[in-house]
Amino acid sequence: MKIVIDSNRLIAALLKDSTTREIIFNKNFEFIAPSYIFSEIDKYKNYIMQKANIEEKNFDVLLSLIFEKVKIINELEYNKFVMELEGEIKDTKDIPYLALSLASKSIGIWTHDPHFKEQHKIKVYTNIDMLKLIKRKN
Repeated sequence: MKIVIDSNRLIAALLKDSTTREIIFNKNFEFIAPSYIFSEIDKYKNYIMQKANIEEKNFDVLLSLIFEKVKIINELEYNKFVMELEGEIKDTKDIPYLALSLASKSIGIWTHDPHFKEQHKIKVYTNIDMLKLIKRKN
């Protein structure tokens, strides 16, 4: 199942070994993210390393492992949907995720960001929803 992963799920996976990390490495999903995700991760890199108590080398290794499971999609592939989505959601930084979901025909977005619940074009999945999908698939 193809699904867009929001940066908050990626950050959660970087912070600790958790359900989020398990879901990322589950074989049932094909995760995709807009190229914009790199700037969001970079913005919180120091916070993540401090909170997770890991050195930069370990952070980089973990990030590389996670990005082996997340395909990054160039803005050109979803940009035509951005204008259509303006006004759908207050946090404009979330628009690339919505646009990518529409462009890729994914099943939705995996996030814990409450802003995504403002819109009604894309299905929003939480960890609980993802675990239900895994259970149904197995």
